[in-house]
Amino acid sequence: MDKIKAWTDKNIQGDPVIWIVVICLSVFGILVIYSATGSLAYRSAGGNTEKYLIRHSFMVVLALGVMWLAHKVDYRYYSKLTRYALIASVPLLLYAWLYGASHNDASRWIVLPFVGIQFQPSDLAKLALIAALATMLAKRQQNIKDFKESLIPMLAWCGGICGLIAMTNISTAVLLFATCMLLLFIGRVPMKYLAMLAVVGVFAGLIAIKVGQRGTTAESRIKSFVQGTEIPYQVEQSYIAIATGGVMGKGPGNSVQRNFLPEAYADFVYAIIIEEYGIVGGAIVLLLYLVLLYRGMRVVANSDRAFGGLLSAGLSFAIVIQALVNIGVVVGLGPVTGQTLPLISMGGTSLIFTGLALGIILSISRGEREDFSAINGESRNTAKAI
Repeated sequence: MDKIKAWTDKNIQGDPVIWIVVICLSVFGILVIYSATGSLAYRSAGGNTEKYLIRHSFMVVLALGVMWLAHKVDYRYYSKLTRYALIASVPLLLYAWLYGASHNDASRWIVLPFVGIQFQPSDLAKLALIAALATMLAKRQQNIKDFKESLIPMLAWCGGICGLIAMTNISTAVLLFATCMLLLFIGRVPMKYLAMLAVVGVFAGLIAIKVGQRGTTAESRIKSFVQGTEIPYQVEQSYIAIATGGVMGKGPGNSVQRNFLPEAYADFVYAIIIEEYGIVGGAIVLLLYLVLLYRGMRVVANSDRAFGGLLSAGLSFAIVIQALVNIGVVVGLGPVTGQTLPLISMGGTSLIFTGLALGIILSISRGEREDFSAINGESRNTAKAI
């Protein structure tokens, strides 16, 4: 036991609660995806239900591996990579918009040569923009009110990246923009400049709705939700899944609506969770995301360095806001967005980048713990000397 503990202390570092939450969500996701892809397997894989189980499990393990590697790297090193990642994301987003693989009338993916895996540049752009804003805010804290030197570069990058993403994925752009606004607010950017950015963001969003690939769909979904004139088919099936699930659910693997609910393994996986595990299971999943947000904010509170605190806050907000929006759509609190449930929905590169983001948060918490331990050790040695 002592050897196991020593190995764990050496290789599994950072906030232990975050590790537990991530593993719980990942395991729960594997169980739910195995059930939710049953009808998909019979339609496209000849009834081979293990195909999607193995594929999703592999991606989850890969994401956890990326998280582990990322948490072993000093988080300050990511500040040096931010500029390159941000610059690289611009041509990738442009290429995806103009020549990318299309799905549901939106070209959001780039097919990687030789391996055939679809890569979504917006995942890289989200991570790069949040890290870049954290870097710029940390370096400009002393002159944060200087509009020309400090704010114009940050606002330009926010508008540019969110605008490019909005051409193919309006909901992702809106969520990223909201995360950036929160990060700028935490970084002490004056409210008058945030108001200016909000006005520009609303104006850019209206342009994206008119010009973007999914603008017509987004406009119709918003109107349908606001006016309440028509319940979309997928939302109707989601309501049925929630209503029939009850308090305790039908039990693992007993979902009926997975046969009728579009994207039951992706956008609407939370409906399958409630159908099979009941309101209790749904509440536990929601609680896990809130715990993840709380622990991410604790890292911010305990951080002595501006960059680490801002980076942890931005990444925590990005993951949990996406989860809350997905849950809100499933239960009818917002228009259909197409956002997946982090760590649970079936995915490819999105899981990898979520693992990378969580690994960076763990790296920040590891760095703060090491600093705290060093200070305590120095204090004890001083006390002994006295």
